[in-house]
Amino acid sequence: MIKFCAIALLVFASCKKVNSEKETTQEEQQEIVAFDSFGDKITNEAAIPAGQMLAKYNNLKVGDTLNIKFASTIKEVCSKKGCWMKLPLNGTEEAMITFKDYGFFMPLDAKDNEVIVAGKAFIKETTVAELQHYAEDAGKSKEEIAQITAPKREYAFEANGVLMKK
Repeated sequence: MIKFCAIALLVFASCKKVNSEKETTQEEQQEIVAFDSFGDKITNEAAIPAGQMLAKYNNLKVGDTLNIKFASTIKEVCSKKGCWMKLPLNGTEEAMITFKDYGFFMPLDAKDNEVIVAGKAFIKETTVAELQHYAEDAGKSKEEIAQITAPKREYAFEANGVLMKK
């Protein structure tokens, strides 16, 4: 009888331990999946940090594309529609993110949120007219817009999906 009670006690104790491990795992998974999703459904797996993305950009020429996923924090978002955003790659360089087929937009108040973007990275030479349009969308003054007089070689990215940390 004592052996039976001891065995029963061990079985119940091990079941309880397994349940608590499952609860912990579920809690960890809920923390990991705390993202709002925009565009195509993507995961946060295999996203590289912004600094590594800059190194990838440095190996591209105008006309090259690279399918990739990277993480950064939103520096700026279009204040009119949320139709583009800028993500820093380091202290001075940034990537201009647009959305595939103009198919989705980011919240206007998304600045400073952490994001993961998936899509195509490429080098783009942006015309003066486009740069002025983006400056207008960003709420820049007429004087600041008038100072844009030369095209710019930019790190561009067409996102098909975005995850934004909640």
